[in-house]
Amino acid sequence: RIAKAAYPDATAFDPANDHFDPKSKPDSPTWLMVDVEFVERFERPVTLDRLRANADALDDLLILKRGNRLSITPISSAQWRAINRLSRK
Repeated sequence: RIAKAAYPDATAFDPANDHFDPKSKPDSPTWLMVDVEFVERFERPVTLDRLRANADALDDLLILKRGNRLSITPISSAQWRAINRLSRK
């Protein structure tokens, strides 16, 4: 669950941090982060292969397109419900 909406990633402004980005400015941040909260453990992992095998039920899920990373992939409520169903099969 998203516990806090997107806000600037302060590590991008710190030259001593591995994630420093000199192009990112506090008044116009390049990088944002969200706080997430654990809700429940899936009964069964939902792997990328399982997502691909059920692509018809996931209506244009971006992670299934080349070049997208799961950590930054938005999903709709319907897609989330479909992924939850996969975790229980």
